[in-house]
Amino acid sequence: MTILARVADERVLDVRFNEHSLVVDLMDGRTIAAPLAWYPRLLRATPHQRKHWERAGGGYGIHWPEIDEDLSTEGLLRGAPAPMRVVAG
Repeated sequence: MTILARVADERVLDVRFNEHSLVVDLMDGRTIAAPLAWYPRLLRATPHQRKHWERAGGGYGIHWPEIDEDLSTEGLLRGAPAPMRVVAG
């Protein structure tokens, strides 16, 4: 018996935003949506800054140079929000 398995391609195809979400299309046809509230830098960014993204890490990451934000498709698929920054005082 042969089982045909479709190989997942988790590389970034496109990135877009709506009022409350980051939406990432993957090469294999899947779409990931995550709340913008999980990513404070993106939440505070202007629409122009959000549109200026680059593929990183061989296509498995997204980089926004103007706001110094980096996300990976692995983290997005896991549902991982941005790490909380602890401010020492």
